Amino acid sequence: MRLRNIPGADDAILNSAYCIQNPKEQKGNWQSVFPSAQPLHIEIGMGKGQFLMRMAAAHPDVNYLGIERYSSVLLRALQKMELVPLANLRFICMDAAELTEVFEAGEVSRIYLNFSDPWPKDRHARRRLTSRQFLERYNQILSKEGRLEFKTDNQDLFTFSLAELSEAGWRLDACTRDLHHDEVLSVGNIMTEYEEKFSSKGNAICKLTASR
Repeated sequence: MRLRNIPGADDAILNSAYCIQNPKEQKGNWQSVFPSAQPLHIEIGMGKGQFLMRMAAAHPDVNYLGIERYSSVLLRALQKMELVPLANLRFICMDAAELTEVFEAGEVSRIYLNFSDPWPKDRHARRRLTSRQFLERYNQILSKEGRLEFKTDNQDLFTFSLAELSEAGWRLDACTRDLHHDEVLSVGNIMTEYEEKFSSKGNAICKLTASR
């Protein structure tokens, strides 16, 4: 996917009160970023922020961090936050490969992966956010009772993800290949921009939740 560079995006992020500038300095002390000490949930590859903004508004008793590596994408989320500020939501512009440098062991209660890049070529499998390499990073930062939630419309990526979870020794707590018609998992579902787009085209949405 080609991303259009937006002039001024880097400066906007640098000057935004909603974006953490030196995330590695917050390791083990993320609660100080928010007004209240509450469970910390993160979304990796948050895109334009619709999912996390709706989650933060619906669950003020949870602190949320959105992680996005592309400044031109993160800029859109910052613009939304300026219109509707949320005290329990902040953003980080960084590569998810650095997670263990940013979060202390057990510091995160939940990780959301929504419509992640499928990296379809086999040689790029380790870059997929549900690869065993990334699962090991999640294992290090999640709390003992922590949970991973993953949604995608890509059936091949979903199959790959199920296999990687099993190989890495994770426990599959829930799974569906048709989320919007699942009477249990569809309850309280908050859609992302991509989810709205793909489901409107008739694509079935897959979802799983897993823990260790």
